[in-house]
Amino acid sequence: MASTEAAQLKDGAVYRSSIGPGARLYYQVALDATSDAYVSAVAVPKLGPQVKVDYTDGIKVTLQDLQGDSCGNDGDAVFGSAEYPRPIAAQAGRRIKKDGLYCQAAGPYYVLIERTTKAAAAQEDWGLEIRVDSEPGLKAGSGGPTAAPTSWPSASPVPPTGTADRTEGGTGFNDATVLKPGVWDDRITPGQTRFYRVPVGWGQQLFAGADLGSSSGDGFVASAFAVQLYNPVRSAITEGSTAYDGKPKSTGPDPMPPVAYKNRYSVRGDVSGAGIAGDYYLAVTLSPDVAKAFGEKQYGLTLRLSVKGEESPPPAYTGATPRFGTSGGGDAGRSSMKLVGVAGIGAGTVLVLVLGVWTLIARRRTGMMAAPGAGQQPPAQYGPPPAW
Repeated sequence: MASTEAAQLKDGAVYRSSIGPGARLYYQVALDATSDAYVSAVAVPKLGPQVKVDYTDGIKVTLQDLQGDSCGNDGDAVFGSAEYPRPIAAQAGRRIKKDGLYCQAAGPYYVLIERTTKAAAAQEDWGLEIRVDSEPGLKAGSGGPTAAPTSWPSASPVPPTGTADRTEGGTGFNDATVLKPGVWDDRITPGQTRFYRVPVGWGQQLFAGADLGSSSGDGFVASAFAVQLYNPVRSAITEGSTAYDGKPKSTGPDPMPPVAYKNRYSVRGDVSGAGIAGDYYLAVTLSPDVAKAFGEKQYGLTLRLSVKGEESPPPAYTGATPRFGTSGGGDAGRSSMKLVGVAGIGAGTVLVLVLGVWTLIARRRTGMMAAPGAGQQPPAQYGPPPAW
């Protein structure tokens, strides 16, 4: 796709599309001259034990000005050593700086999404979910530190105990199940990724751990069980993973610092990612290889969550204080989904614009929503789409 064919994305909206091997997709977004901007892309390959991905397969997101210059905060995501298909997310952004050289003016900008796929990997299209968010700047003279912290309370508290409440994780970011601090019980099957979100306010610190239950059988699976932590604009912060041998296992992301605006000045992603208040996401994945050694079945999954610290006042924004994420759960936004066909973005490609929050009823994990073919006129309103 050429940049002149770029479809328009709107702030606060979520879109679905698809991307083929080696493809480069351009979109366009209008930015003002005072707000930071975030563009995230979630790639969802076809799931299943026969689907192959390489450790270098992945996506890259770039925000560019009209000259094709990067705004400086590009993001990429690859499958890495855990070479099995699962949702992966990358994010790019634009930050307004006092002495900024690039991407500081108001006007149109390009979003470039690229997919890298080795020849030996599966060549099917991947589902693609795109979101645009903005954050007002701070008031002049509001002060505050302009350097990232170098230390913070990093000792994990005693994990919560007691009777677990039953829950069921979502299939992606937009139907991620909202969880409060405590102990939660779920089930997970090999090849599946469960999504959860936890509200974390300014000054608060999230601690999360996940336990995988024991199983009969004999074997050993490396990189079997992983927990990835994402911030409210879907930027990966940190991950924990462990092997599995049939015995109980526990893992979790490293403790993140208390949420603070100054964190974004750090060069460390696990610190700068904790610079926004809102819903933090946990993506829990069980490798499909577990089924080969221990059986295709449901495995016990326990989440232990703690949020420490009193919520502090937000920074002095020039506009309304953003609260990224919805934290509402339930069926909010189901009736507001529209399917919008966009001309000039590639044969057979459509974007699904979600004006509210997707709420997905179907819980099957291997399906993918099929896009109408080129030239088709979709209905003005649709019900909730199937799970990925």
